[in-house]
Amino acid sequence: MALAETGRIIDDCTRFLKGKSSKQDRIVAHYLRGVTLSAARSFDRAIADLDEAFRLGPSVADDKARIVEARGTVWKKAGELDRALEAYEETIRLSPNDPSGYTNRAIIFYERGQFDRSIAEYGRSIAVKKTAIAYNNRGNTWIQKGDFDRAISDFTDSLRINPKYQNAFSNRGKAWRLKGDLTRALEDQNKAVDLDIQGRGSFIYIARADTLRYMGEFSRAIADYKKSLQNIPEYLPALTGLGLTYEKLGDLAEARRHFEQAAASANPSRFTDVSKEAFETAQARLAALQSGGISPVIAAPQLRVGNTGSIPTPAIAAPILNRPLGTPAAVRQGRRVALVIGNSGYQKVPALANPQKDAGVIAAALRNLGFDAVTLASDATREKLIDALRSFANEAEKADWAMVYYAGHGIEVNGQNFLIPVDARLAADRDVQFEAVPLEQVLAALEGAKKLKLVLLDACRDNPFAPQMRKTTAPDAVAAASTAGGAVGTRSIGRGLGEVRVHGASLVVFAAKHGQTALDGEGANSPFAVAMVQRIATPGVELNKIFRLVRDDVMEATAGRQEPYTYGSLPGKEDFFFVAAK
Repeated sequence: MALAETGRIIDDCTRFLKGKSSKQDRIVAHYLRGVTLSAARSFDRAIADLDEAFRLGPSVADDKARIVEARGTVWKKAGELDRALEAYEETIRLSPNDPSGYTNRAIIFYERGQFDRSIAEYGRSIAVKKTAIAYNNRGNTWIQKGDFDRAISDFTDSLRINPKYQNAFSNRGKAWRLKGDLTRALEDQNKAVDLDIQGRGSFIYIARADTLRYMGEFSRAIADYKKSLQNIPEYLPALTGLGLTYEKLGDLAEARRHFEQAAASANPSRFTDVSKEAFETAQARLAALQSGGISPVIAAPQLRVGNTGSIPTPAIAAPILNRPLGTPAAVRQGRRVALVIGNSGYQKVPALANPQKDAGVIAAALRNLGFDAVTLASDATREKLIDALRSFANEAEKADWAMVYYAGHGIEVNGQNFLIPVDARLAADRDVQFEAVPLEQVLAALEGAKKLKLVLLDACRDNPFAPQMRKTTAPDAVAAASTAGGAVGTRSIGRGLGEVRVHGASLVVFAAKHGQTALDGEGANSPFAVAMVQRIATPGVELNKIFRLVRDDVMEATAGRQEPYTYGSLPGKEDFFFVAAK
């Protein structure tokens, strides 16, 4: 709604309410002014109008429900999610056969990351009435859960109800891309754009542009990004997408120009999740371009993957600095130590091809970058892993930086993450606490480091023990100390690893975000290890930007199927570098 139109509606309603009118007309005027004030983000005044509309007492329950629902939407916009949920619950009580109350509750659960509750609430909405938007939104939630087949099924049901629903085509295209089928992704995204007759679907153009960029169709991608910018000038995802595309084309001047424009944008929409990510990517890419570092080698994604669990990866070697390694401690930011673990030779499930090689090249890279002590452990049993952590805790106490890199199997149970030693049997889910090593124990081993604690986990693979693990129903006491805030209760084995909460000058970096699984590499190394080794020696780029570059490189290599994720933050008083500026 345009600002001028908003002001006009508010003024008209105000003049109307000053005159004489019926109760029903006053209810409508307060309701309309309240909704318009909400659109103008004047939340207190909006609530006051909606409260008055309700107080005047609409005679029909559905009218009451509509007012209460509008009040919930105001609370949601204002960030008062608990109040919004209460309002939507009241909406459902007043009008149980209207699906909108259930749908609005589902949206809040989605925004909170409570995807199971969101899916359940969409199910309630669909049980009342099958709507295209409920199926579409539930499909997006299945994507967050990593269940792309169910997502595609929901998007297809949405399109059965509304064959011209362009968002459902676009979202189904995204699900196909995440399954590794770029050809089918583009087919659906083409349909979405064809249905956008007025050409105003900026987000639809962005989605297709990303797919085209991954496919190497750079001219078409550039055209779509520019189309998006015609609708929303200075839209950060479009600016950053153009920068990434020109960078792939080798036109670094154009890439830099668009990254600079994105990084300097005053558009407040950059602080939405998607735009914030684009903003941070633009900053990191600029830092890399200005560093003089060598650009990484990124293999083009397959148009249609055969093995959904792995992708082709290039050969890599540990970086060697072209300057003496005896850099003064002040530049290296003190004593740096690392424990690097690669578990490939699992005894009870098939061996993993990459982790030992990943650990070897990461260890070599850290030594070449001047780390004072690097301990490499391969195929660690539980006893060996605990001994290595105990010894490393002593090293960390004498260090400024302490870093652990782990490649191998990991598992999340009831919100708590575990590293899986090679001798684990895991006949039942409760055996995890006896046969695996909790991430909390790894974090504890770093506690003594004076400046920086860093954990890198390339352990987000599918759980190979799941087919043989007997599920128990006894409460899991370990979950009470969950790193992800999981509650004590029946054991739940998640997909990939679970979200982590860290404190102080600490970072935990997952090869794939919580709930997502990481891909193996068909070369010697995983996509995450390839990106790490190629970026770790970039001079003068601080750690947060290094990990943003790693994230973006992995996403480019996997067509967005794998997104590394960083938990925690570093104090602003000091920047940290793997390699100081030249």
